[in-house]
Amino acid sequence: MTQQTRLLISYHVALDFLLGMAAFTLAYAIRFEPGFMPTPKGQPPFEQYLLLMPFIGILVPIAFQLQGAYRVHRSRTRVDDFFTVFVGTLFAVVLGLLGTLYFQVYYASSQDRVTGSYEVSRLVWALFVILNIGLTYASRDLIRTIMERRFRAGIGLRRVLIAGSGDLARHITDKLLQHAEFGYQVLGFVDDNIGDNYFGYRGVPLLGTMTDTEEIIRREKVDQLCVALPLDQHVKILNLVEVANRECIEVKVAPDFLQFVTLRAKLEDLDGIPLINVNDVPLHGFNGVVKRAIDVALSAVGLVALTLPFAIIAAAIRLNSPGSVFYRQERMGLDRRAFTVLKFRSMFEDAERDTGPVWTRENDPRRTAVGRFLRRFSLDELPQLWNVLRGEMSLVGPRPERPFFVEQFKDRVPQYMLRHKVKSGMTGWAQVNGWRGNTSIEKRIEYDLYYIENWSVRLDFKIMWLTVLWLSFQKHAY
Repeated sequence: MTQQTRLLISYHVALDFLLGMAAFTLAYAIRFEPGFMPTPKGQPPFEQYLLLMPFIGILVPIAFQLQGAYRVHRSRTRVDDFFTVFVGTLFAVVLGLLGTLYFQVYYASSQDRVTGSYEVSRLVWALFVILNIGLTYASRDLIRTIMERRFRAGIGLRRVLIAGSGDLARHITDKLLQHAEFGYQVLGFVDDNIGDNYFGYRGVPLLGTMTDTEEIIRREKVDQLCVALPLDQHVKILNLVEVANRECIEVKVAPDFLQFVTLRAKLEDLDGIPLINVNDVPLHGFNGVVKRAIDVALSAVGLVALTLPFAIIAAAIRLNSPGSVFYRQERMGLDRRAFTVLKFRSMFEDAERDTGPVWTRENDPRRTAVGRFLRRFSLDELPQLWNVLRGEMSLVGPRPERPFFVEQFKDRVPQYMLRHKVKSGMTGWAQVNGWRGNTSIEKRIEYDLYYIENWSVRLDFKIMWLTVLWLSFQKHAY
C-alpha cells in the first residue's frame, strides 16, 4: 500500500513541478506576447522569467505539501481535488512573492544588480493562478481516470488475502474496496472462528481456515497477506508471518486497536521502538501556525470591514429592547478551557433567569424582533470574530458548547470530549452539513471528528464557502 501511495504521490509531485513552470511560462506569454495588454514599464526579457522558472516549479510542490495536498484522504472527490489545487496555488504565489521580494532586497543591498531582475508582473501572477489551477487539476483528474479505468479492467491489481474476519478485517476490506485507485483486489478471508453459515462480507468470500493459508496463497497467486487478528491470537499471527515468508509474499500486520482508535492513528518512533499514537491531531506544529495566521488575517479584515454594519446592528438592538448590545456567555474550548463568547444580544435581557440553561427552540418567545432577524442570518455570531482574533476560537472548528451541557454530554455521548482537542469555531463541518442548533449530538460529533482527523487549509476554505452558501439558501437558525 505504501509503495502504491508513494508512486501516486511521485507522479503528482513531478507533474506539479513541470506544470508549475509551464503555467508560469504561459502566463508570461499571454501577458506580454500578444500585445493587447498595455505595458507601461515595457516588456521584460523572457530570460528574466526563465531564470525564475525552476524556483516557481519547486514552490508549487512545496506549497501543496504544506497544506496537505499529498496526503491520501478518505473518500476524496474531484471537488476536494479542486480545492486542494486552488489553495495550494495561492500558497505558491504567496511564497513566490516573498521569495522574489527577498531577492530584490538582497541584491539591491549587497550587489550592484538591477532589482527588477527578480520582479514579476502582478498580471503574470494572476494568470499563473488561473493557468496552474486549470492545468494541475486537469492532470489530477486525468491520472484518476486512467488509474480507475486500468484497475477496472483488472490490469496491475495486487491480490490480497486477509487473515481474520472480525471488525478489523472488515474495516480494512472497506478501505481497500473504497480506494480502487490503490489497485488492490481482495480475494477473501481465512479464519478459524467462523460458523458454517458465514458466506463472507461485501462479496468477499471466506476461503478457508488458518491451516489452509499456505495452500490458498499458492492456489490464488496471492501477492500480499494482510493479518487482521485480535491481539490474543498472537501465536497464529507469528505462524502466518512464517507462512508468508516461506512463500515470498508481502505480509502486513494491522494492530487490533480499533476499539481505542478515535482519531487518525500515527506511527511514532522511540529510538527504534514503534509507538502508535491512537488519537493524533493534524493541527500541531506548522499546521497550527498556518491556521492561526489565517484566523488572525481574516478576522482582523472582517472586524474592520464590518465596522459600519456592527454600528447599525448595535443601534437596532438598543432601539428594539432595553439591555446591553452584546451577550456574553461562558463556553468550553480547546483542552476544556473556558472562555467568554461574544454575540449580539438576540433575546430579552435575563431570558434564562427563571429557566436556567435551555436549548433554543423554533419560534422561541424569548427572542426580540431584531433578534429574530439576526438569528435568521446568523448575524448574531459575527462578534465572535473578536474571539477569533484573541485566539480563543478559530474561524472553522467544532462549535463551542456551554459547560453545563458539556457535563451532560461527556458521559452520555462516546468520544464527545475529543472535539476539545482543537479550538472551537464560528462554523464547522457539522454545521454546513445541516447538523446545527438543536439536532443530533451524535451526528455532530461524527462530523466534528471527521473535521479534526482530516483537517487541511483546503477543508477550512471549503467549509467557509459552504457556510456562505448555507446562510444564503438553506434553513436558518432559530
